[in-house]
Amino acid sequence: MPRVSQNQLDARRHEILAAARAAFARYGYEGATVRRLEEETGLSRGAIFHHFRDKDSLFLAVAEDDAAAMVATVARNGLVQVMRDLLAQAASPDTTGWLGSQLEVSRRLRTDPEFAKRWAVHSAAIAEATRDRLARQRAAGVLREDVDLDVLAQFLELAYDGLVLHLAMGRPAGDLGRVLDLVEEAVRQASR
Repeated sequence: MPRVSQNQLDARRHEILAAARAAFARYGYEGATVRRLEEETGLSRGAIFHHFRDKDSLFLAVAEDDAAAMVATVARNGLVQVMRDLLAQAASPDTTGWLGSQLEVSRRLRTDPEFAKRWAVHSAAIAEATRDRLARQRAAGVLREDVDLDVLAQFLELAYDGLVLHLAMGRPAGDLGRVLDLVEEAVRQASR
């Protein structure tokens, strides 16, 4: 029996995650049946569930993958940059799938207490990365001093959530780049 390398396993796992993201975005968690996951991935249920214990684990892996990418971008460039990247790629099928997954995470947070418990660590990581970035920016003299960092973080999180909802609903991106300029100006130190 031929041996499969770790790189091949990792590549297959990545393919499954990408296809599952699209299926969850298109059909929602409940509508992304195993049959639809098979169709989307082009793999058998055995091949899919060789990599993931069950559909719930697969969905959580998709969401975790998205959260990890977001934490890295926030830590490096801030939450406004995440929003700018999202806006720049709004028409991409990958972004559309990602937006659908984000909405599905939100729905499951409201309706599935077990999922909410499992997701808390990822939510905390995003919030911590945002607050750490804001603290570094404030120490560098970039952020306004008259507003508590937690309030600035909540403001940015609300702007992000609003952008995700706007784009996920299929609304046009229009002039949202200028809106993001305004969001950024609202948290920056006023020029003297």
